Amino acid sequence: MANQEKIGQEKIGIVGVGRMGQAMTRHLIKNGYAVLAQDVEPKALEAARALGAETVKTPAEVGRTCKFVIVAVGYDNEAEAVMLGAGGLLETMGVGSVIGMSSTCTPEHVKMLAEKAQAKGVEVLDAPICRGQRAADTGTMLILCGGKSEVFERGKPIYSTFGKDIVLLGDIGAGQVGKAMNNFLLWVNGIALIEAGRLSEANGMDLVKLREALLMSSGASDALKNWENVSFLWALKDMQIVSKMADKAGLAMPIAGAIKELVKDGRRIKQSNPPDWTGRKRV
Repeated sequence: MANQEKIGQEKIGIVGVGRMGQAMTRHLIKNGYAVLAQDVEPKALEAARALGAETVKTPAEVGRTCKFVIVAVGYDNEAEAVMLGAGGLLETMGVGSVIGMSSTCTPEHVKMLAEKAQAKGVEVLDAPICRGQRAADTGTMLILCGGKSEVFERGKPIYSTFGKDIVLLGDIGAGQVGKAMNNFLLWVNGIALIEAGRLSEANGMDLVKLREALLMSSGASDALKNWENVSFLWALKDMQIVSKMADKAGLAMPIAGAIKELVKDGRRIKQSNPPDWTGRKRV
């Protein structure tokens, strides 16, 4: 491995510079990396340029220049398009290059993408990100990884620029399983906090005081600690992934099934009239 000064001169590709990709770009540049960015949205590219990144029109142009490319688009279809579609990364990436798959995919889908990449001599690091927008801004994200140990070590200094904790869980697909379980438990807690909040309010409780007490007890959760940032924005997509995994495994998961339905209302409630765990309505 090259020393850190040399590593800092490497040009990193990012395909998908939306909210999270922009935060990654900012931290990479701050830590001495050059960034070459691509996105289908002109405003996203404009924002990336404002951060100091170069931009191009297609993933293939990113792959032609960069030996390490982070894919930070949405879900399965978008990840597949930027890797395998016309003008995709695998049209141009050279043997020995690495794609960091930081999109949220089903485990089976990222395994398929890795097989396609390996057929061209390109490695994949299964590397979805956790902890949300605030962690992205502060550079304290959790990256749950799957893949070969040497590929993990190749990507670790790059992901360390915006990730506080980086864990190798197993082979390709393990990172996506880890994120799916993380998000499943997040939404279990999120829905429970809506119900617990409503019941507590109905019994005249001061939710701010109750929250302070619960955070010191067995009722504590990350969702309660960061309630203002629990938006339910992507909760249904997350639970659909969990549902697909359960169906493939032939497992009955009634709690997951209930949460999958409840997050639909959860997003509406959180946007309109959520339990006031943080005292926001008092301000």
